[in-house]
Amino acid sequence: MMNNSDIFVGLDIGTTSIKVIIAEFVKNQLNIIGYGNTGAAGLNRGVIVDIDQVVASVKDAVKQAEQRANIDISDVTVGIPANMLQIEQCHGMIAVSEEDGSAKEITEDDVRKVTQAALVKNLPPERTVIDVIPDEFTVDGFDGIKDPRGMVGVRMEMQGVMYTGPKTILHNTKKCVERAGLNVSDIVVAPIALSQVALNDGEQDFGAIVVDLGGGKTTAAVVHDHKLKYTYLDQEGGDYVTRDISVVLNTSIENAEMLKRNYGYAMSSLASDEESFPVQVVGRQEPEKVTEEYLSEIIEARLRQIFEKLASALEQINAFQLPGGVVLTGGMAALPGVAELAEEIFQVQVKVYIPQEINLRIPSFTQVIGLVEYATKQSEIDLIVKQTLGSARSRRKKMPSQQNGNSQPEQKPVTKPKKNNHPNEQKKSQKSSEEGFGYKLKHMFDNFFD
Repeated sequence: MMNNSDIFVGLDIGTTSIKVIIAEFVKNQLNIIGYGNTGAAGLNRGVIVDIDQVVASVKDAVKQAEQRANIDISDVTVGIPANMLQIEQCHGMIAVSEEDGSAKEITEDDVRKVTQAALVKNLPPERTVIDVIPDEFTVDGFDGIKDPRGMVGVRMEMQGVMYTGPKTILHNTKKCVERAGLNVSDIVVAPIALSQVALNDGEQDFGAIVVDLGGGKTTAAVVHDHKLKYTYLDQEGGDYVTRDISVVLNTSIENAEMLKRNYGYAMSSLASDEESFPVQVVGRQEPEKVTEEYLSEIIEARLRQIFEKLASALEQINAFQLPGGVVLTGGMAALPGVAELAEEIFQVQVKVYIPQEINLRIPSFTQVIGLVEYATKQSEIDLIVKQTLGSARSRRKKMPSQQNGNSQPEQKPVTKPKKNNHPNEQKKSQKSSEEGFGYKLKHMFDNFFD
């Protein structure tokens, strides 16, 4: 797996802010030693529209994190948004026998070859493979193998999950990171990283929905059997709430954001109709008095619309039948009453996830923390598959006849950044699993998501 001590850096490029986390992984413990957070420019609904502006914001956030950690960083794990994400199963099979047909020991090179076989797929020219995660390997009919290296066999198969998305998003993200003077060590589908920290082990196993209430967009992700099964993205987020406040109260965007954070409630029934505060109205010298209840009615109207659209999409796949319920996180999840409003609309158990790291106990940091958590938990097999994905991209870029959406430069495994004098199996038998109620409950929803 990993060394006793290593450094991991997460970079979250969000619509309203860009966050960087530097974490030290020591003796299986992740310790955050530096962070940066700066306002974002050059993004629209999570998509980069001005590379120069994003580069400047990334540099600023990185500088903040480096100063706090007293470390120069070079390699980062970057999250890719779920815009137009497609999830599908992939399968590869190769012969691993000797020339005379006898069984031979499986090597890392064989793992690369079977991954390449699983990546053989025609994609539209505007799409590319973002990530491939191996589920299991099968050697001569014996399935459930997590790491086939060192075993002997004549035939090996790999079952995995492939995530594809628009080339433009991936290219622009990598371009911004590289122009900021950094190396992309790993690319992670954002909802996967988010679920690493927002959902506990039971919720990831039996199934749950994690909703990221971001500034530029709202993303719902269904996780079941420790896999991302479905994503839904709504282009409305916290920025829309702020604009509604600005329009209704006739105040500036800056004032509207401040009012939302300081006085807002997600449910107007929880706000006071007696407590009021001054609002600077455009075109008037004297501020006007507005009650908490009136402000919260504006906020609730937009949030209710967002949640109702999410509910409609999630009901179509029976996601609310998963026992884990809904977990809210992201910037808007900090609003008082947001869980109560979501519970009223979704009609399932809802809770808010807040990171517990010192100085970062706000929901907007969940995703960037998830990126470093995800990086530390990858196995050697995961990294080998990722390296192979990078190699396949490079080859296809050089071969015009095979350009079917796979054209990114080769990815590298997670590596330790530069430092400045800083100290630093097999499956269980199905028969035994089926004996308990837990197995039946866990697999009740397979037909919905597999």
